Amino acid sequence: MKLITAVVRPERVQQVKEALFQAGISGITLSRVSGHGGEQEVVEHYRGTRVMVEFREKVEFKMAVSEPFVEVAIQAIQQGARTGEVGDGKIFVQPLERVVRIRTGEQDNAALTPVTETHTTPVLV
Repeated sequence: MKLITAVVRPERVQQVKEALFQAGISGITLSRVSGHGGEQEVVEHYRGTRVMVEFREKVEFKMAVSEPFVEVAIQAIQQGARTGEVGDGKIFVQPLERVVRIRTGEQDNAALTPVTETHTTPVLV
């Protein structure tokens, strides 16, 4: 099992969500975050004062997936998030030691949100 975290442009959220759903991945969590990467600094004017924008608004997707869905999720995120410009975001993949569904007590792969097979990719158990 892996925890996949993707930080993407807010204007690409719908495309990423649709790509994940089309890949059969629907168990996702979204958070609004801000950060700084390779983008150039932006100077804006606010009430007559120059303000340097140090952090950009981003959206963070998190999803726990079984091994067969790691590459599927990465490809879907890239497909939905890529504009070709600096600031498209990053994808982080981390090992996930344990998952417990609070309601039922199911653990590990059984606790992951089942996915609907939409193509020839293996289905989560």
